[in-house]
Amino acid sequence: MFEARFGAVSALAIMVGMSSFAPAWAQTAAIEDKESRQETVIVTGTTSFGATKSDTPIVETARSLSIETSDMIIDKGALNLAQSLTYISGVTAEPYGFSTRGDFPQSRGLELPRYRDSIQELFGSYNSTRTELYTIEQVEVLKGPASVLYGQGSPGGIVNYVSKTPHEDFGGEIAVEAGNFDHYQIAGDVTGPVSGTDGKLLYRMVALYRDTGTQIDQVDEKTTLFMPSLSWQATPDTKFTIIGLVQDTDSKAAAQFIPVKGTLFPLDDGTYLDFDVYAGEPDFDHYNTESQQVTLLGEHRINDDWSVEGTALWRSGEADYNQAWPSFIGGTRYLNDVLGVDLFSATTVARTFYEGDNTFDQLAGDVRLRGNFMTGLLEHDIVAGVQYQDVETDQDSAYCFAGGLVPERCGGFSSYDYVLDLKSPVYGNYPDQSVLDAIYTDNDPSTVEDLGIYISDQVSYDKWRFTLGVRSDNVENDNGTSVQKDDAVSTSVGVLYRFDNGLAPYVSYAESFQTVVGTDRVTGNQLKPQEARQYEAGLKYEPTFVPGLITLAYYDIEISNLNNPNSIVGADSQQEGIAKLKGIEFEGRVQLEDIYLQAAASTLDAKDPNGYQLSAIPEEQASFWATWRPSNQWNGFKAGAGVRYVGSTVSENATLRYETPSYTLGDLMVGYEWDQWDFTVNARNVTDEEYLTGCLTRGDCFPGLSRTVVASLRYKF
Repeated sequence: MFEARFGAVSALAIMVGMSSFAPAWAQTAAIEDKESRQETVIVTGTTSFGATKSDTPIVETARSLSIETSDMIIDKGALNLAQSLTYISGVTAEPYGFSTRGDFPQSRGLELPRYRDSIQELFGSYNSTRTELYTIEQVEVLKGPASVLYGQGSPGGIVNYVSKTPHEDFGGEIAVEAGNFDHYQIAGDVTGPVSGTDGKLLYRMVALYRDTGTQIDQVDEKTTLFMPSLSWQATPDTKFTIIGLVQDTDSKAAAQFIPVKGTLFPLDDGTYLDFDVYAGEPDFDHYNTESQQVTLLGEHRINDDWSVEGTALWRSGEADYNQAWPSFIGGTRYLNDVLGVDLFSATTVARTFYEGDNTFDQLAGDVRLRGNFMTGLLEHDIVAGVQYQDVETDQDSAYCFAGGLVPERCGGFSSYDYVLDLKSPVYGNYPDQSVLDAIYTDNDPSTVEDLGIYISDQVSYDKWRFTLGVRSDNVENDNGTSVQKDDAVSTSVGVLYRFDNGLAPYVSYAESFQTVVGTDRVTGNQLKPQEARQYEAGLKYEPTFVPGLITLAYYDIEISNLNNPNSIVGADSQQEGIAKLKGIEFEGRVQLEDIYLQAAASTLDAKDPNGYQLSAIPEEQASFWATWRPSNQWNGFKAGAGVRYVGSTVSENATLRYETPSYTLGDLMVGYEWDQWDFTVNARNVTDEEYLTGCLTRGDCFPGLSRTVVASLRYKF
């Protein structure tokens, strides 16, 4: 850890030194760059290493795809991956409220797996560092089933972030931040040609150090990051880029699982709990993570019609994770009600204690042959690829449920000593290490190998666009005691017509699958992969008179091979459950001279196999953002404002139903850019609204994020 911090801080010092010796033309370039930022770029296409693995413009893609560039992310004041997605249609960015353990965005009511440069970057839970926004150029969300391009995965889609890579011209920045909750950060980014190589070698160095508190007094974080990269233009037709990334984060673990009574409903005396009460144990809790990775990007043009490109990733991560949280006992946490005793106050909860040592190792590659050619009147844009990944995860842990109040779930240990009064918390009581050592389980590592072969063809005929795709996957799961092999074939088709006036209606069909490891208890056979199909119909509009893109989509997703609805007795198999999701999504981005506008709205009707609404997922969401960068006598000034509405959520079962109220949040940005300087102040949840993102029938609620105010100063060279 010390070496990682030393390296990152040293890199920052090097970049500061380089900036001071930057040639005079760098200042001119910086001024020109500032002027170009006055016109916000409306993204209508992606890079070859983006979510669609093609250069096809969004307006000609018969799928829903949303993009937030780094400039957009900075303007909105996003501090992590989840916050960068809060203005994207159909995405529930923060379903579990405040948390330091990771980002858990969902699209169309389902989880979003995370990819970097088209390779999945995270497997398993709580075993690696969080994605840092400062390392990426843009964030992309491809919505709906995507197995044709990515193999097994969630029917909700994927989120892909594109790494910063070297530029041909020298430039960079030093950026410092300070904000409430004792937030301090310094970061640097410098790029350019390597001297003496005639532009054949390009470099980039990105580094960051952050020391911050949070809205929870007992929870803080320190993060160090260093990401060097080098590009080699081997020939005019061949280019390779290698990217290294080392990240180290030490933080307290925080996930606010606060009881329904005292949050969603008042306590007996009519009051409520403090949403920022710390339910953990300061001297016990921590979430310390490290990760290292190397990414290789390659591209080679064979001739005018054909090229080959690929991505390879090696990644290793580990997490030292301890946390205490309120326990779930009989659907409630009020001990007097459950145990029939009169020892505790009405706001006292039992706590579960968890100790985990989690690791993650991955080797993956994706090689693609791309062709663009004519056959008669048809133009083809073909992507044919082979994708392989080998992932090992290991999770060794000790788990003491309710701190010994239920001895059989804590290795026979029994104690009443580790409860916590959430109204008047007193910390310092947690099980001795010998208790956890006695119940510590050293599990066998689990490995997943996946080999996929795919081909996708976008065929253009006049104004018509036809998309055809198919993929075959073979997946092997080995949990140390048994090996399970699955295979699947996934398809996708789409039709789009692009009118001269900018309108482009489309329809599409897509499939996905996700392996389920285990044996069917009814049939005795291996469990089948969960399967999903999606029908989508939409309208895209790229105005001819202003830069912009407006999209409207309707989708219908069905997921099969889920658990039996209501555990039907005498069912033919264990996997007869079906979930259905339907929704409408609207998103618009337009540049009106000095003003950039972005709007999103969505509705979702999502039912699980029992016919209940998906827990903690809003049926309605809407957002609006505007940025003003005047070009008159106010040139250099900038201001932005946004509002986010998240509708009510429901969690229900056969006996309980909780409805969490909707909430509306406002965000502000104001700043000034001059010469090579950029000063900005961002405020998210500017009114400091107190809200819950959702409540579950198990008995807990998730408090949302408090107001954050961060001032940043950037020096560009």
